[in-house]
Amino acid sequence: MSDIVDLRSFYASLLGRLAERSIAAALGEIWANLPQERLVGLGYALPWLDRLGSGAERVFAFMPARQGAVNWPPGGPSATALVFEEELPLPDSSVDRVLLVHALEHAEDPRETLKEVWRVLSPGGRLVIVAPNRRGVWARLEHTPFGTGRPYSRGQLTTLLREANFTPGAWSEALFYPPSRRRWVMRFHQLFERSGRRFWPMFSGVVLVEAQKRLYQGLPVKQRASRRVFVPVLSPQGAARSSRAPLPPGPFSPR
Repeated sequence: MSDIVDLRSFYASLLGRLAERSIAAALGEIWANLPQERLVGLGYALPWLDRLGSGAERVFAFMPARQGAVNWPPGGPSATALVFEEELPLPDSSVDRVLLVHALEHAEDPRETLKEVWRVLSPGGRLVIVAPNRRGVWARLEHTPFGTGRPYSRGQLTTLLREANFTPGAWSEALFYPPSRRRWVMRFHQLFERSGRRFWPMFSGVVLVEAQKRLYQGLPVKQRASRRVFVPVLSPQGAARSSRAPLPPGPFSPR
């Protein structure tokens, strides 16, 4: 799994900013308007939460414990929580939409993660997944976060979603240009994106899908004791070192 420091570094680079824009454009094609929604980003969804959550009632950024977490948003009270994907700190049916980015491909048990997302979603709630495409070039090179973890095809995502009681809906693709750091390659990224969407959509770097929580076949969610605990350490694992004063803990930080 990519460390929080590596993820922040990638999205601060030119290649990362281009990837963010490409994925944002693809998200815009499948992102239904839900005014005053309660939105949760699970994994590392920070690059998109600001723009997608502008009209939301509440937005939370849940980051896996193995990845590490950073304070967000930078200009207000923290809405970040360090979590385990299979044990989200939310009551049943409490959020309207969950955005998974850099999450499903690193989950210990993807089915259990999706079942937990099903539990916290409200009736008719929506799940949006951004996952590396197993046919794409980005999943084969490890210098970007999309080259780590378990890539997926459309068929594999469809199977996982149906097993977790979701109905797959709209699909989209992004990242058709090669993940090269050469500036002359990145200069033509828009041309690659337009051409890829038209001529070779199956070879995109990531695949996106929106799915809706299915209600007519309830999933039994058994009560289980947590298998993990947070262990306090002197220096938080994955936290970037800086000369600035440490940020105060957020309201959802584990104690």
